[in-house]
Amino acid sequence: MAGTGDSPETSDDEPTLPERAAALVELLSRNAPTAEQHRELPDENVRALREAGLFKALTPARFGGHQTDLRTFVRVVSELGRGCGSTAWVITLINTCHWMVGLLPERAQQEVFGEDPDARVCGVIEPSASSTAVEGGQVVTGKWAFASGCAHAQWALVGIPVVDDAGEQIDQGLALVPMEELEVVDTWFVSGMRGTGSNTLVGEEIFVPEHRILSVSRALRGDYPTEHEDEVLYRSAFAPVLIIILAAPLLGLARGGLDAVLGTLHKGKKIAYTFYENSEHAPSTQMQLAEAAQLIDTAELHLTRAATDIDTWAAGPEYMPEFHRTRVRMDTGSIAVRTREALDLLLNIGGAGSFAEANPLQRIWRDQEVAGRHAVINPAIATEIYGRALLGIEDQITPLI
Repeated sequence: MAGTGDSPETSDDEPTLPERAAALVELLSRNAPTAEQHRELPDENVRALREAGLFKALTPARFGGHQTDLRTFVRVVSELGRGCGSTAWVITLINTCHWMVGLLPERAQQEVFGEDPDARVCGVIEPSASSTAVEGGQVVTGKWAFASGCAHAQWALVGIPVVDDAGEQIDQGLALVPMEELEVVDTWFVSGMRGTGSNTLVGEEIFVPEHRILSVSRALRGDYPTEHEDEVLYRSAFAPVLIIILAAPLLGLARGGLDAVLGTLHKGKKIAYTFYENSEHAPSTQMQLAEAAQLIDTAELHLTRAATDIDTWAAGPEYMPEFHRTRVRMDTGSIAVRTREALDLLLNIGGAGSFAEANPLQRIWRDQEVAGRHAVINPAIATEIYGRALLGIEDQITPLI
């Protein structure tokens, strides 16, 4: 499959990016306990992802990247999520940061990918910092939590307030900073998605030149400083991209849960305190399994629609309208709910044994519960945003639309 109006994802005789991701599922599944134990991705995972070119899915083709469309990218991530939710999450966040670098001026892009085509970028959008205006840029001090994949990155995009000479905030920005200018503080002690290594970045008095600061207010309007206006991928709507990419790991986790339960059932698991020696033969098992699979299919349909909407509008002359952007948030919230419901049913099939440490389903469940509660996924907030749009209420509850 080719990217939407950009460059081919692969040549005809090479596997597609989703096929490359699918080929790694067994490896990622085998290494998932190690990722959880060490609280970052194993070197073997990182090496396999690099060799498969999956860190460069959203990197500009000018620097050897695939510059693929969002619909293809979410398929890649959901495949990886079948094997390891943490790996899928890190690939998602690093690639999304590469996409944001593609929105910056050519000069900034050259500093990252021109110097090293294999450079990786992590990021934290929350502007938990202070800034001082100086000639040619901003001097920034801050702490940025939860920088997923920071152990594997050479650059970071961090949220900052942009201030004028009087110290008054005039904008919110994303500052591109070399990792060598940041300290990584080990703070990621959580019950799920432990392998993402989402630790805290700390920086003191870092000078960030203007060309390495992305204006968030302008980006939310589709006003990007890149000179390469013909590159369709980098015309995609800002907030919808940042939001929908977080749903792809959730779909992958649910699929991984279904795979795990099917594997157990095919081994002839009995239902305790019943006459069922093989739970496959129980109508209750069959019905819960079918309902879980249907919920996962529903989540996939929402994910595909949202990604296709973003790609379609990016290929046209107009920025994605607000109503469609609110629907992407609703689709994302719906994916979180549907995948959570599917995993609940799958856990029911396995009973208390689903929570044995040796059972991958309990790790999948914990990963889904943590990832599905990221602030921008929040289904209740997404529903409110979409409801206001349906009613034509102009005042919204967040600028992140």
